[in-house]
Amino acid sequence: MKNFAMKLKRFLKSEDGPTAVEYAVMLSLIIVVCLTAVTNIGKKASTTFTNVANQLGTGTAA
Repeated sequence: MKNFAMKLKRFLKSEDGPTAVEYAVMLSLIIVVCLTAVTNIGKKASTTFTNVANQLGTGTAA
């Protein structure tokens, strides 16, 4: 039990835990921003391709 208490005390004094949490929060924010950007770009690209396809489909046949 004394060994566990010493390990717990060492863990609470260590700064590795808060640093890991900070990195995890930053990583999650970066992921959210990337997913949002990819989603918006995908929607705009889809709209552009749809418009081009519609214009090609309604053009005159050669």
